[in-house]
Amino acid sequence: MAIVWMDDMLRSIGKSKLVTEEASVEKLSKDYFWYSPVLDRQLKEKKADAVIVPETEADVAEALALAYRLRIPVTARGAGTGNYGQAVPLEGGIVLDLSGLDRIVEIGDGYARVQCGVKLAVLDKTARDNGQELRIYPSTYVKATVGGFVSGGSGGIGSVTWGNLWDGNVLEAVVYTLEETPRRLAVKGDELFDYIHNYGTTGIMTEVTVPLAPRTEWAQAVFQFDDFAASLQFGEALANEASIPKRLVSPMEWPLPSYFKPLAKFLASGQAAALTEIAESSLSAAAELAERFGGRLGHVIEASMYRRTIGVSDFTWNHTTLWAMKSDPAYTYLQAQFSCDTYLEQLGDIKSKYGDEVLMHFEWMRSGGVLVPAALPIVRFGTEERLYEIIGYFESIGVQIFDPHTWVLADGGRSGGNRMLTRKKANDPLGLLNPGKI
Repeated sequence: MAIVWMDDMLRSIGKSKLVTEEASVEKLSKDYFWYSPVLDRQLKEKKADAVIVPETEADVAEALALAYRLRIPVTARGAGTGNYGQAVPLEGGIVLDLSGLDRIVEIGDGYARVQCGVKLAVLDKTARDNGQELRIYPSTYVKATVGGFVSGGSGGIGSVTWGNLWDGNVLEAVVYTLEETPRRLAVKGDELFDYIHNYGTTGIMTEVTVPLAPRTEWAQAVFQFDDFAASLQFGEALANEASIPKRLVSPMEWPLPSYFKPLAKFLASGQAAALTEIAESSLSAAAELAERFGGRLGHVIEASMYRRTIGVSDFTWNHTTLWAMKSDPAYTYLQAQFSCDTYLEQLGDIKSKYGDEVLMHFEWMRSGGVLVPAALPIVRFGTEERLYEIIGYFESIGVQIFDPHTWVLADGGRSGGNRMLTRKKANDPLGLLNPGKI
């Protein structure tokens, strides 16, 4: 198939923007799906036929018009830091590498308008230089792009205060359709729902406007506890304490902290840890709160060292999984949401049944304005059957699972499937945008 349209593609796109060299195409067809042994087995042989690297929005529109004419599948890519095969083409075709659209268009009072390929770390540094900062970002902050996060992510550092992407953390987006003549859509309000965490299935995002918060001087602190349940209760109390500004509350049981090699030397062996980012002016108040739950302040990275050294957020969210896998490649993970009222009982049931086969890591966050105990449990992988037996048990005791071992949006917990399908049919009538993901 590739031979049929490659000459047309070269004439229309030009050699400088079309990548056909085998090793480069292979690399740009992959993301971090190998976090999942299930996806690793299913996706490791998948790749595009070629990669287009646009430099402008006009290049994007031209590529999409050509794909429509030649009936070529198109898979969007940012930095490829997703974990679910978002950027892996299931049916070959073109990978549209949008990382070259990397211009910060505008930093305003309370917002930033940027092209989709801007790296989150670059945007945050620029915003902080202007007295503002990102509200939320993933643990892949250094490499991840704004468009990749909006199209393939959901929440992260900052979500304990600001919620997930759907909670007002995207203000507007520019999206191109895949039609004979691609349309440029400026999307805002309720319509954004169809383009957030869509894997590029309903349109190609080229520009995003996100809200900014006032800059805060963040101290990074690790609190330690003899008892993991106590670290969770402290996390809940800290997350609910309005007088203490925070952007990260991540309790995790031992031995997970021992896997964080750059951090472990500062921590007491055998203790649960709550990794936090707290306004430096509130650090003593947080330490007093930890003492009420039998905890103590174990390690602090002062605000003056923010982003000048490895930070505690580099060990949280799905970076916890990465550090565990570095220690033992047999580990994988789940994505879960526990009950606000019975999370300790649910935790007890899981630990009684599975012991160290499942190591618990929570992230306190807000969703729709409500504080929830989210979790990314680390699971020792044996077989797919055993993995889904564990998932079934979680669900049987009321723990909701957002399956990270599938590339299908609805199966991974993305709601609004019928609505997104309607949008896809309108914007992608030939079904060429990242086929198989929705």
